[in-house]
Parts: sequence; structure tokens; C-alpha cells
Amino acid sequence: MKKPLFIRGFFLSPTSNCPLFLFLMIMKIEQIYQLFLQHPTITTDSRNCPKGAIFFALKGANFNGNKFAKETIEKGCSFAFVDEKEYADEKNIFYVDDCLSTLQQLATLHRKTLNTPIIGITGTNGKTTTKELIASVLKQKFNILYTQGNLNNHIGVPLTLLQLKKEHEMAIIEMGANHPGEIKTLVNIACPNYGIITNVGKAHIEGFGSFEGVIKTKSELYDYLKDHNGKAFFNQGNEILKKVIAEKGLSSIAYGTGTDTDASILSSDPFLSIQWNGQQIQTNLIGRYNFENVLAAIAIGKTFQIATSQIVAALEAYEPTNNRSQFKKTANNELIIDAYNANPTSMNASLDNFILIQKSNKSVILGDMKELGVISTTEHQKVADKLNDSSITNIFLIGPNFAQTNCPKATKFNDVIALNEYLHSHPLQNSLVLIKGSNSMKLIECINSL
Repeated sequence: MKKPLFIRGFFLSPTSNCPLFLFLMIMKIEQIYQLFLQHPTITTDSRNCPKGAIFFALKGANFNGNKFAKETIEKGCSFAFVDEKEYADEKNIFYVDDCLSTLQQLATLHRKTLNTPIIGITGTNGKTTTKELIASVLKQKFNILYTQGNLNNHIGVPLTLLQLKKEHEMAIIEMGANHPGEIKTLVNIACPNYGIITNVGKAHIEGFGSFEGVIKTKSELYDYLKDHNGKAFFNQGNEILKKVIAEKGLSSIAYGTGTDTDASILSSDPFLSIQWNGQQIQTNLIGRYNFENVLAAIAIGKTFQIATSQIVAALEAYEPTNNRSQFKKTANNELIIDAYNANPTSMNASLDNFILIQKSNKSVILGDMKELGVISTTEHQKVADKLNDSSITNIFLIGPNFAQTNCPKATKFNDVIALNEYLHSHPLQNSLVLIKGSNSMKLIECINSL
């Protein structure tokens, strides 16, 4: 049986077959929304309590926000929502059936009330960089809101949507997933008008079960667009996405080969330079694998009538951050830092690009690729085989999965701590270094040793 919903003196008995209850339940979300309009700052972190904010007590495996509700009021929040009745003991602390669900419903109501055009973006690789590039382009003409950092899950998406203001003309909402059904949940919260799947690759196989599971889950964005008369952007050269769009009969805009956003790579040694529409675009992005991401931003810019000169300027001005294809010079070396995440698709793309770079002294520091399930051993060995066949001077492999590979050219370490100890006594000098691995491997902690 569901718990009752209390809001400021109201009490509703959750009779499941009572239409009146369902109507009143909607009205209660409306009441919460009216409260939000008066106090439009939302926090889920009891350590961050802006004056006048509303706190939602979320729970996880190792935390329970309910326990800190009273503390958030004392710190400056005007109201708090909890879903454990014993903590609703203050006049400004309200009890609801489920704080996360309430937060998500509130975000959807806010999004629908403002009716701001939204572009939803997901994909195995490149979605954050593509989001940033699209934002850089659209900002040339529009006041936009876009996902900050990695707030792309069932909590981050509603928190982003609740930052929408009337003055925002568009929004770009990034959506991540590592289990079936997660994109469906997120699109039903964000209700996008447009969507883009950057690509589908071998990632989170442990959660998805198979590569086909990855495709099905990412395609939940397409399903929503199809059911709500939305439109998808897709790379003409991606046969998988092209086939899925055709099968679903989805309204779409293609980019890349054979379209008016057709372009070519001029150089990627190490920065990506492309030719498009008679224009040379010199980006600050490392790697040929970012070519598709740039094309996506061009296509969306053209769709929303951004001038060619503004598109070029936006793409050239963008500087990557967050350890994604970042270039950094130290006193001793040049670093390509791509250590935020890793899966077989992105790892091989990074290595293929790195191998092509014309530099005599090159080094790689690679960390384990996580959440690959039954394909983990095979995929790590494929990377090792590529390294064995390469001319890369120094190869450092970090983690238990790479430890099991046959890679005689490599020096292996259990963790980044052991790597740092080695680098302090065997420093790299005048080398171009690729740093790539899953975020949990903490490879960014080796940067100071380089």
C-alpha cells in the first residue's frame, strides 16, 4: 500500500481505485509547483543549502537525506521534503510518498509549463563533448540552458530542468544510462522535442546484457520522439542508427556524408581541423573521433539558422574540459587527458588516433575499462594486441583486467599509486602521453607525476 501524501495540513488516503484521489494527487504536485515558483532553488545536498531553497531528501545505498532535513532548514532552506514520516516533525518539512519521484514529477511539470524546446542527447561515446559543442553553437543566437558536468541521470536530469527560466529559449539535456529502461525514464521526465544519439558502442555490457541491449536502450529516445512527433538528428554514416530510424519511421535530419553538412578532416595531429562549406575549422579537440561530434553541432546549428561564420567561431572557441580530450603541457611532457571514461569503442578510437600522430616519443597510460561483464577479458586483450603491434615507446597498463593480458611491451601496475611511485623514480621526458581509462581508475592522479 502506498503511503499517504501530506502537504501543509492536507491529507489524502491512497485509495488506488479512487479517481478523485488521482485528481487530487495531481493537484498536490501543482501545489508543490506553486511553492517552487516562490522558492525556485532546489538542493538535494544537505551541505549546500542556499537561503530560501527547497531541500529534497534523497536516499541511496550509503546515505539517507531524510536524516538531514531539519539541519537544512537550520542552514537556510525554506522548506524540505522527506519520505520517512518520522522526519516530518517541523512545520516547513513535508512528507511525500517518494522524494525522488516527486522531484521528477515537479521537473516535468515545470518543463511542460514553460514549454521550452528541448534537445535530448544520449549515446555511448561523445555525448558530453557533443552537448558542449552544440551549446557553444546555439549560444551564438539563443539564451540556452544545458546540462552541466555529468548531471545526466535520474537525479541530474530533473535538477537541470528545474533550472529552466522563462528567458531560456532552448535547452540541451544530456541523458546517460547503464541499464535497460533508463533512457525511457529520462525522456519521460524531459519530454524532448528533438533528439540525437551520438553513437552506440560496447559499454556497460554488464548492465545492458549485450550490445543489442545497448542499442535498444539508447533507441528509447527515438521511441519517445516517434510517439510525440519529435525529430531526430543522426549521422548518415552510422548504419546502425540509420537502420533504427528507418524501421521506426522517425522524422529525422541527417548530417555527414552526402548532406549539406558534409565535411572532411584536414588534420588531427593532434588537434582536429576540418573543411566544411568552404571554411576551415581549427578546433581545440584532440582526435579524429571528435569529427562526428563537430558535424552534429554544425547540423543542429544550421537547423536553427545559426550563421556559418558564427558556427565556425563557436567551434573554434570551444575548449574541452573535465578530462575529456584535454591537451596539457607540463614542464616535461605533453599530455592528452581522456580519463573521464573508457569502453572498447572509445579506447580503440583514442588509440587509433594516437598511433597516427607523428611524434617519435609517445607513451600511453591506460586504465581498466569497467562494467564490461563477460566481454571484459576479450576486449582488454584486443587493446593489448593493438599495443603490441604499435610503435609506441612506453606502455603502462593499470588495473587487474589489464594485468591479465598478454602484452610483453607493457609495464603493469595494480593502481595509479603504484604507477606514481614508478614515475617518480623513472620520469618520462619529452613524451606525448595519452592517458585513458575508466574514471574509477583515477588516472588523473598521475598527471602531477608527468
